[in-house]
Amino acid sequence: MKVLAINSSARIGGESKTEFILDFLVKGMKEEGAEVEVVNIFKKKINYCIGCFTCWSKTPGECVHKDDMTKDLFPRYMASDLCILATPLFHYTVNANMKTFIERTLPFVLPFFEFREGVTTHPLRQVPPPVVAVSVAGFPEYSVFEQLSSYMHYLYGKHLRAEIYIPGAENLVQKTRTPLVKKVLDAVIQGGRELIRNKKISAGTMELINTPTSDFKTMATLGNAFWQTCIDEGVTPKEFYKRNMVPRPNSLESFLTLMKEGFNPEKADGFKGCCQFVFSGKHEGTCYYEIKNNEIHCGMGSASRPDITITTPFEVWMDILTKKADGAEMFMAQKYTVEGDLDLLIKSGEFFGK
Repeated sequence: MKVLAINSSARIGGESKTEFILDFLVKGMKEEGAEVEVVNIFKKKINYCIGCFTCWSKTPGECVHKDDMTKDLFPRYMASDLCILATPLFHYTVNANMKTFIERTLPFVLPFFEFREGVTTHPLRQVPPPVVAVSVAGFPEYSVFEQLSSYMHYLYGKHLRAEIYIPGAENLVQKTRTPLVKKVLDAVIQGGRELIRNKKISAGTMELINTPTSDFKTMATLGNAFWQTCIDEGVTPKEFYKRNMVPRPNSLESFLTLMKEGFNPEKADGFKGCCQFVFSGKHEGTCYYEIKNNEIHCGMGSASRPDITITTPFEVWMDILTKKADGAEMFMAQKYTVEGDLDLLIKSGEFFGK
């Protein structure tokens, strides 16, 4: 089977969440023996449809534009056995790159009118390939895809073989090693296999793909800290990741959320310990985290039996956390104090990443 995957994201090369999910789907298709070609149309020259209808009258089936769409993409689209339309969610539907591509597929339609299944439509000059819709969004709810899904169903009808929509994509990408996220990504791979094997994705696999991986409270806490850090430091998200920056918490609650979401259980194998924080300054209060059995538990207040207690101004510790200050230097300068096993603090720092 020949599969043409159209990726309309402009953020290709590691930053795109659309590309990230598409790669897992393509992996499953290739494992099943499909010939899959991924085209990043952001790099292609595709002119806007100008509504001249030359493709309907003077040059039937051929667009007036002599660009990458006419010369290359449209023929490959029509020759494919399956087309994946992968788009980030922009204003609740496809982005401009994908919309331009879709509009330029007009030549496969004839200009005449037919009344079929209760609606007026145009007959087909050529039968286009069936379609799989793929999209990602930052919001955690699946309802954010309702307009896109409605558009895809109306446009492709029975030719729409599957819809793979991933909410909370930013959080998902940061937690690829967690069992829950791994289950979702494995299901996307399985969906790719099933599309090649059965021309559809089973209900069971779709249920796994649609497993929620994020919730509003966690997404909003981390997302707001991330964007505030970008604003405060004057950086774009791409620059943020390139510099390996860390979102700066602005409360004890957001600090604990960051620690919980940044915890890497694989690196904490066999470790056990509890770290207590006593914060002063603008954000005064106590909180702690405990690592045991490759899991982290975070809580407000005082732990019953902490192995180490760090007493520090909140802003000082956030400077250390976000790499604006060196922890060892700040300790030597007596900017914070430690009671308990200092080696535990040094070692526990290895258990946290993105």
